Amino acid sequence: MEFTPYRHKAQYYETDTMKIVHHSNYIRWMEEARVDLLEQMGLGYDAMEREGVLSPVLSVECEFKGMTRFAETVEIRMRLESYTGVRFALSYEMIGPDGTLRARGKSAHCFIDGSGSPISLRRRFPAWDELFRRCADR
Repeated sequence: MEFTPYRHKAQYYETDTMKIVHHSNYIRWMEEARVDLLEQMGLGYDAMEREGVLSPVLSVECEFKGMTRFAETVEIRMRLESYTGVRFALSYEMIGPDGTLRARGKSAHCFIDGSGSPISLRRRFPAWDELFRRCADR
């Protein structure tokens, strides 16, 4: 399965007085890209939540490589790095319009039910499990 990179145009409110994007926004962009990736997989958060599945963030990290300025469009390339049936990890590369790496990040997630108990997609949602496995193997 091939994914289309997510694109985000830096908004004025995301910048400081020098019109440089504040570092906290890169984490938000990673979330936007993650939501988009799951939708491209055919399994958006809305579909998961209708089935009682939640996917909280376990960890997130971001390494800044260059500045992004107001009105620049950043392309966010993602990869499903790992998937165990209960947890998954993603990597992100945020590329500026000039082709330079602006930031690199990672996030880890799990699947839980409404009470906070872990869910194994392999057991409860085998079709979803297969979809994640195919995407992790690409």
